[in-house]
Amino acid sequence: MAIHVIRVKSKNKDAKRENIFFRIKIYRLEGITKKQAKVLAEELLSENINQTYSINESSKNNKGQIIEIAYKPGVMNPEVASIIKASSDLGIKLIATDSSWEYEFFGIKSRDEAIKLATKLNLWNKIVEHIVTAEPKTLLIKGIVGKTQMIPIRNMNDEELISLSKDKLFLNLEEMKIIQKFFLNLARDPKDIELETLAQTWSEHCAHKTFKARLFVDGKIKKPLIERLKAEALKHNKNILSAFVDNSGVMDFYEDLAICGKVETHNSPSAIEPYGGAATGSGGVFRDIAGTARGAKTIASTDIFCFANPDMTLSKLPAGCLPPKYLLQRVVKGVKDYGNRMGIPTNNGSVHFHDDFRAKPTIIVGAYGILSKKNSQKGNVNVGDIVIAVGGKTGRDGIHGATFSSAAMTDRTIDVNSSAVQIGNAIEEKRMFDALDEARSKNLIKAIQDCGAGGFSSAIGEIGEKTGVKVYLEKAPLKYQGMSPWEIWVSESQEKMIVAVSKENLKKFIDICNKFNTESTVLGYFDGSKKLKVYFKKDLICNLNMKFLHHGLPQRKMTATRPSKIHLRGDYSITSEERSRASSPARQAWETAGLFRGGPKNEKEWISVLKKVLSHGNVCSKEPIVRLYDHTVQGTNTLQPFSGESLDGPNDAVVLRPILDKPYGMVISHGLNPILNKVDPYWGSIWAGTEAISNYVAVGGDYKNASLINNYIWPFPDEESLWSLDKSVNAVCDFMKALRIPVISGKDSLSSTYRGKDGAVIKIPPVLCMSVFGKIPDVTKTVSSDFKKTDSIIILVGKLNPESMGGSTYFDVLKTPSMWPNGLIEGGHIPHVNLKLLPKVLDAIYKGVKTGKILSCHDISEGGLITAVFEMCGGGNMGATVSTSSRPDYFLFNEASGCFIVEVENATIAKRIFKNIPNKILGKTKKEKIITVSANKKKLFQADLGDLKKSWQAPMKRIFG
Repeated sequence: MAIHVIRVKSKNKDAKRENIFFRIKIYRLEGITKKQAKVLAEELLSENINQTYSINESSKNNKGQIIEIAYKPGVMNPEVASIIKASSDLGIKLIATDSSWEYEFFGIKSRDEAIKLATKLNLWNKIVEHIVTAEPKTLLIKGIVGKTQMIPIRNMNDEELISLSKDKLFLNLEEMKIIQKFFLNLARDPKDIELETLAQTWSEHCAHKTFKARLFVDGKIKKPLIERLKAEALKHNKNILSAFVDNSGVMDFYEDLAICGKVETHNSPSAIEPYGGAATGSGGVFRDIAGTARGAKTIASTDIFCFANPDMTLSKLPAGCLPPKYLLQRVVKGVKDYGNRMGIPTNNGSVHFHDDFRAKPTIIVGAYGILSKKNSQKGNVNVGDIVIAVGGKTGRDGIHGATFSSAAMTDRTIDVNSSAVQIGNAIEEKRMFDALDEARSKNLIKAIQDCGAGGFSSAIGEIGEKTGVKVYLEKAPLKYQGMSPWEIWVSESQEKMIVAVSKENLKKFIDICNKFNTESTVLGYFDGSKKLKVYFKKDLICNLNMKFLHHGLPQRKMTATRPSKIHLRGDYSITSEERSRASSPARQAWETAGLFRGGPKNEKEWISVLKKVLSHGNVCSKEPIVRLYDHTVQGTNTLQPFSGESLDGPNDAVVLRPILDKPYGMVISHGLNPILNKVDPYWGSIWAGTEAISNYVAVGGDYKNASLINNYIWPFPDEESLWSLDKSVNAVCDFMKALRIPVISGKDSLSSTYRGKDGAVIKIPPVLCMSVFGKIPDVTKTVSSDFKKTDSIIILVGKLNPESMGGSTYFDVLKTPSMWPNGLIEGGHIPHVNLKLLPKVLDAIYKGVKTGKILSCHDISEGGLITAVFEMCGGGNMGATVSTSSRPDYFLFNEASGCFIVEVENATIAKRIFKNIPNKILGKTKKEKIITVSANKKKLFQADLGDLKKSWQAPMKRIFG
C-alpha cells in the first residue's frame, strides 16, 4: 500500500543556530488512506497552536539545500511503537511507520556542503543514522532467517582459533583451546549459537576474569581481587541482606523494607554512539534494580561522567573517536531522555575532565530501589516453572555488547562493532516496570533477570543454571524478520526481561502484562536436565552442559608489575637542582605562578587564579546539566541537588523519602578523582572513598548506617595497570576496615585503553567511583550547603595538610606544559587521609547536624577550601571573611578530602561540638556579597561574589545554555 508522508514544522519555522537551517519533522505512514493520514496528522502528530503540517508535499521547491536524516533500516526507532499504539487507539491500523528529521540549510551552494555542515554541527551519527537519498517503497523490513552454522573448531590451529575470536568472541587462546577440548570430548563441532553463548558468559564483562584471577604482584602470590573485597566486606554485615550474588546489593531499611543499589558503566557503547549508549546504560541499570531478588521498585538514578576537555583541539582526537563536546552533549541528552521518560529522578552525579579520556569516555550510571525485606533474596526456580520474555521485542541492535565492551578500543571499533549499539525506548521499559510492580505485589514472580549483557543467553542461562532449561527460540517476538537464531539469542535489545513463574500463575501474570500493554511470551520451561537446550523450529541448535558453561572458564594467572616510571614524587616543592635546570622562560613561568614565592603577588593575580579554578571543568557549576534532569518526579526528593536563596548552591548528596507518609529516608552520594588515582592509585582511591562518605555525612547521614558500591573503570589490565588496580583494591579493603562498613555491590570495567593503528596507546586515568547509600531515621534532620545567617562562625573541621597539593586543580590551572619538568604537575605529594581520625570527624559532623547545631555544611573536594566557601556563599547569597596563618595558596586551594567547612552560630558551639577533633575558625559570614581573604593579618584579596559566580557558571552555560 501507499506510504503517506507528513511534514510537521513550527509556525516560526523552528529557526536554529542563528538561522543556519530550519528543521522539519517527517512521518511516513504505510497501510492507511490519505483521509486516515490526515486524522493522524491533526490528532496525533502535530499541535495546532504552534505547528503546521502537510501531507505528501515535496520539499524540492524549497530555497535551501535539503537533507533528511533517519535511523538506518534495522535500527530501532523509539517513536515507532508509540505511533502504532496511539494510531490503534484512534482506530487506525498502520502496517508500518517511521520518522526522521529534514534540515533545510541556507547560504549553502551544494548538497555536499550541506552534508559536511550537518556533520560539523553533529546533527547525525553515522553509526545509527543515514542520509535518506530516495523515498522508500515500503517501511517493512524483510529478510530470510539465517541458518545455524557449524563451526569446525576441532581442526583449527592456534592461529585459526585466535582469528575466529578476534572482533567477535574476544576470548584469549587458552580459553579458545579449553572450548576446543570440550567439543573434542563430545566428538562434535559447536554450532555458532553455542560459541556465542560461551563467549558472552566467559567475557570479562560477565565473568570478571581479572578480578577472579590468581595474581602475582611484585613477585608475590596474592588472593584474587574479588576474594579480598568479599572477605573484608562480609566482616561488616550488620546491614547486609544480600551482597555479591544478585543484580544489586541489598541492605536493611525500616519496618519490613529493604533498599538496594547498583552502579554500572556504559563506556564502550557511549564512545561510538553516545546518545544510545548513555540512554541504554540508564535503562540497563534501572533493570538491575527491577531484576534484584524477586523484583524491586527503581526510585533514584545517578550519573557520573568523565570526558576530555570539550574545547580540546580536534587535532588531538585519535582516529575513530568522537569529539568530546559532542560526547558530553549527547551523553547528557541520553540520560535525560531516558530517566525523565521513565519517571525516575536523576538527582545525584558529577562530571569530570581530563584529556586522557579523549579516546574513550567513562560513563557511569547508577540506580537505587526499594523492596520488601522478605523478598530480598535472589529467587529460585523449580522444575516445570515457565520461562517468560517480558517487554520489548528483540532486534539486531545490542549484538556483541558484552564481548566488545570487554576489549580495548581501536580505530576500527566504531565500524566493526556498531551492531553492539542500542537505541532505548524508555516508554516500553516504563510499561514493563508497571506490570512487574503489580506482579511482584501479587507474589507471582519466582525469579527475574534482565536481558542485559548477552540478552536471552545470559538471563535464561543464569536463572536455569541449577535446573537446566528448554527454550523455543522461534517464539521470541522480533522487531523485524531475517535474524539468525544466534543473533536472537545474544541480542541485548533493550527493555526486556526474563521472568520465571509457576504454571498455576501463568495466566495471572500474562493478564497483568496485557493490562499494562507490555508484551509477554512463553519461551520455554525449566526441565531438570542441568543443560541449556535451545530449539529453533524443532531443531536443537544449542545443547550445553550448565556446569561447563558457568564453571568451565579457566582461572587466569596474571602478573602485576610496579611501573618503571611512576608519578610519585615526595612533594611539589621545586628543588635547587630543578631550579638550576630550568630554562629562563620556565623559571619565569614558575615565578609568575608563585611556586618559588608562595602564591600570586597581588590582589588582581589572586582573583584571576581563583576565577580560573572556579571555571575549571572539574570545579565549575554543573547546574545547566542538572536542570535537564527531573529530580522531583515521584515526589520523594527532600534535599535537591541545588539549594539556597537562588537554588544554585550545590549540595553534597541527595536525601529521599521513598515512603511519603513516613519520616525515614535514604541518602545517596559518591566520590571519585581520576587525577589522583593516576598519581597514586592507593591514596587516590582512599580520597574517592573519603569524598563519597564525606558527602554522605555532610547532609546529615550516619555513615554507620551506610553501604558502599565500588566501580573500577581501568585501562586494559596489562601488568602495570593491574598493579595500580591491585593498589586500589587494597585501598578499598582498608577503607572498609577503617569505617567498619561494607561494599555490597560493584562492577569492574577494564577495557579503557585505545590502541591506534599508528601504535599510539592512550590509557584513561584509572577511575574508582565509590558510591554510598544508606538509611536515615528522620529526613528533616538534614542540612544543605548554603550559608544560612550573617555573622555566623565559619569553621574548618578536620586535619588539612597545606603541603599536600599533588594533583590539585590549582596546580593544573597554573601549568605551562612546555615549561614544567616532567611529572611535576600530576605527580607529587597528594592528600593522605588519616583513616584513624576520619571516623571521629564524621561522627562529630553527624551529631552536629542531628542536633541542629550545624547550620550548613560542605565537604572540601576539587577546587579546595576556598571553592567550598565560595559555593556556600553563592547558595546563601552572602559574603564571608576568611583568614589563615599558613602559606595562603596551599591552604586555600588544598583539596583535603575528609575535611569540612561548617557554619555554626557562635564560637562556643563550635568549641563544644568539635572539642575532640582538629578544627579552626576561619572567619564569619557577612551581609555584603564579597569574599575577603587575609593571611597573617594582611588582606590578600577581596572578590565580588557575583563576579566569581559568573566565572563559575560560564563553562556549562556556554555548552548547555
